[in-house]
Amino acid sequence: MADPMLAHCESPVFNRVCIIGLGLIGSSLARAIRQAHIARELVCYDANGAVQSRVEELGLTTHVCATLADAVTNADFIILCVPVGANAALAEEIASHLKPDAILSDVGSVKSSVVAAVSPHVPNGVHFVPAHPVAGTEQSGPDAGFATLFLGRWCILTPPTGTEKRAIDTTSAFWRACGSNVEIMTPAHHDQVLAITSHIPHLIAYNIVGTAAHLEEVTQSEVIKFSAGGFRDFTRIAASDPTMWRDVFLNNKEAVLEMLGRFTEDLTALQRMIRYGDGEGLHELFSHTRAIRRSIIALGQETTAPDFGRRDKPA
Repeated sequence: MADPMLAHCESPVFNRVCIIGLGLIGSSLARAIRQAHIARELVCYDANGAVQSRVEELGLTTHVCATLADAVTNADFIILCVPVGANAALAEEIASHLKPDAILSDVGSVKSSVVAAVSPHVPNGVHFVPAHPVAGTEQSGPDAGFATLFLGRWCILTPPTGTEKRAIDTTSAFWRACGSNVEIMTPAHHDQVLAITSHIPHLIAYNIVGTAAHLEEVTQSEVIKFSAGGFRDFTRIAASDPTMWRDVFLNNKEAVLEMLGRFTEDLTALQRMIRYGDGEGLHELFSHTRAIRRSIIALGQETTAPDFGRRDKPA
């Protein structure tokens, strides 16, 4: 069955879009922008020369720029698609080359620290509209991207207080053209929500895979050979980009630690149910969590297809 296509924009949202960083998100954005004709011109820059060469081979953008200055000059919309820890230095480097009325954005899954780190470098007359597309896979690099990554997914915008409505509306239009649903919230609320829906699950996945790998009673080959579905899903999450997730935890530590404390309390309660044979309590908990899973599917944020509808290699 053919992949779904993005709707063609009646008119481009921007004249010139610049993507900095061509990993999974950046390269998926490039494909979406070109497929849906969201911009008249698309340029990019990546600090990794091999990535730049591969992007040229794939023909993902109108032009691959040799320097950051060349990439952002005359761009209407600049998207930082790099680990959140790198955003501040990038913003500082490109600040003097941004044209008045340009919109600067990002795609990081942490927002409070990004707003605090980037805002001081945003020149007067330039609009900063942080964004977080809640979409992705465990793959990385320009070959991992695909145009429909954002289709039907949520993109959360966290504009700082005082941001012009026009800039927010235009950024929203961009993400809707990429196929996303758009929600607007404060950076702090975003970080709290994502700590429990994304960051803690990743932390648990990294931990349980690490625990399994270090069990002296179970060999590494047995862990791999007899992996049941649940453990396989944990390894998929734990295969996510280590640099990106290192920066996520270091930059959202307050919300993560708060949610981790709550999780630990609930885990202790679950441990107590098992220890004292509380079958009724276990059944009630599992029924509730099963209902949440069904709600996620009903909202179109997951599928009942085998292997969750995931393919080995995205198109």
